[in-house]
Parts: sequence; structure tokens; C-alpha cells
Amino acid sequence: MKLVVAITGASGAIYAQRLLDALRPETHDVHVCLSPYARQVAETELDGGLQIPPAFTTVGDKTMDVPFVSGSAKFDAMVIIPCSMGTLGRIAHGYSDSTITRAADVFLKEKRKLIIVPRETPWNLIQARNVVALLEAGATLIPAMPSFYHRPQTVSEIADTVVARVLDHLGVPHDLIKRWKQPTESPE
Repeated sequence: MKLVVAITGASGAIYAQRLLDALRPETHDVHVCLSPYARQVAETELDGGLQIPPAFTTVGDKTMDVPFVSGSAKFDAMVIIPCSMGTLGRIAHGYSDSTITRAADVFLKEKRKLIIVPRETPWNLIQARNVVALLEAGATLIPAMPSFYHRPQTVSEIADTVVARVLDHLGVPHDLIKRWKQPTESPE
């Protein structure tokens, strides 16, 4: 699978890190795009900052010299994780003023899978309307709202409940979480 993983400066760098950890370079061609504040927030939130596999292509948010900002380039999906409400709003209103927002615009216009993981609460009415606009445009929104029915014991296990949903929507197999009512052992 050919993927774009965009990381904004919203709090929740652990979600991006856990997704990058779950994507295998030998299986997926991953292009990582970082907003100006993504690394700064990751340095604050993650020991050692963001760890991007060396096999992944990494770019900043102020270049159009990348293939995924053009509809002629074939990419399967884009995930913006975590997504700030500012970035979400710019995408919802068609402001393609950065690499991330231009790429999201391309994925929407080409009807490719665009998954947005907003990480902000509470929402104001403008933000809620922006979310609706993106749903209507064809994006998939997976808010960073973890689940707890499997009784996570670590922060990573909590984050994995959201990342697992992202992987499910990408069609990427994983074993990050125990699924609801999934038996712990296979029946004999």
C-alpha cells in the first residue's frame, strides 16, 4: 500500500508514533509529512521525540515538490494523525496552503481514502461544522477517542485502540488490540 501519513502539531504525537510503528516498510511505501510544529510537540510528548523509520520518505509541510500533492500520482490513502482543528478547518474549506492541506484536497477530489484523526476537545460549533463538511466530502473521521473495554494497562495500549481503528479503515491487518467479545483462545 502507498500511504501518506501527515502529522500536525496537535497534541497526541503518540497516535502518530504508534501508527508509524505498525506500518512495515517492507510492506508499505510510506511518505511522512510533518507540519512545522509536529516535531516540537512530539519532543514534548514522547521520550526521544518522533521515531520515523529510515525507509519512510519524510518531508516538511512547505513543499509542493512531492508526488502526493498531484492527482496524477497514485496513492492509496492518506492519514492525518493527529490533526489539529486548524488543519481540519483549512481542509474543510479548500485552503490548500501547505503540503498537508494540498494533499488532503487531492485525496478528496480524486475520491481516495482520507482518514483524519482530530485530537481536540471540546469542539466549538465551527469545528463541528468543519467535521460535517469533511464527512460530506468523503473523508473518514476517527476522533482520538480511545476505548477501554479491553482494560489497557499502558498509555501505548490506550493509543492503540485508536490506531487499530485507523489500520482497520486502511485495510491493514494488525493485532494491536483485543476486539470486542473476541475469544482469548481459539475454540478447539
